[in-house]
Amino acid sequence: MVGSVAVGLGLMAFPFEDARGYWRWVDLCEASAVDSLWQTDRLLSREPMLECMTAMAALAGRTQRLKFGMNVLSLALRDPVLVAKQCASIDVLSQGRLLPAFGIGSPLAPEWQALSLETADRGRKTDEGLEILRRLWREDEVHFAGVHYRLAGASISPKPVQAELPMWIGGSSAAAIRRTARFGTGWQAGPETPAEVAPVIAAIRAAARAAGRAIAEDHFGAGFPYRFGRPDDPALRRAMDAYRKRTSRDPFDHFAIGDAAAIVGRIAAYVEAGAAKFILRPVAEGVEDMLAQTRRLLDEVLPQVAQRWPKPS
Repeated sequence: MVGSVAVGLGLMAFPFEDARGYWRWVDLCEASAVDSLWQTDRLLSREPMLECMTAMAALAGRTQRLKFGMNVLSLALRDPVLVAKQCASIDVLSQGRLLPAFGIGSPLAPEWQALSLETADRGRKTDEGLEILRRLWREDEVHFAGVHYRLAGASISPKPVQAELPMWIGGSSAAAIRRTARFGTGWQAGPETPAEVAPVIAAIRAAARAAGRAIAEDHFGAGFPYRFGRPDDPALRRAMDAYRKRTSRDPFDHFAIGDAAAIVGRIAAYVEAGAAKFILRPVAEGVEDMLAQTRRLLDEVLPQVAQRWPKPS
């Protein structure tokens, strides 16, 4: 049974007019009880979105307390040696606050067609890439001969500050479950509902045991967009329409809308399913709306979470 719950905040799009608004939001989170900040990975988009690794580096310099991660980086779209070096550098500069998270990427993402890349082998490329990351973070000389990548005497320095740099894995397919059991120190849900999350967590635990590994009880995560308001709010309606078009899912199954009780209730449903780490994404347009939605979460939701699922002393 989950004992304590940690709540982070995430961004997909960039809902600010400029960098000043973004840093106002980051500073608000840094001064609060928010656990972490997360940036969705997207290389190509018509709407403004930050590149996740660049955002992590900027957060390392701006903050002192917050942890941060990418939710989740599509490793098959990137060179794993470069990603390993970026993660190690950011972890060093942040003194051990990076939370790397990886997945294979949606086959519907625009990058595959625009960059003339195949989607069929993205799982195998990701598995090879994860193996390379893990070894470069730990070993002084890496030789690797795979189908997609080959290394001869590769090494990076400095190594990450965290002796066991986290490796959160996204996805709920059978392959993602095996991938998490093999490589992951945690698992992060995507659009899955609480009812869908529970069997995935059970399957990961069983697969990890079969592999002679264990994933900490509080290292299973979930996330959802939220908005204090009504379903007919224009900002919410636009976000829900975009979500429906992107995923073919009913947004009312994923978004938490209403008051603090509605948001805490959604967290509780995921906790009952076995999740303990959360990435909540404010649905807002413009800096003032974003700050208002965030402040209400800080003032009305986080105290209830801390009281209901207290952290160990």
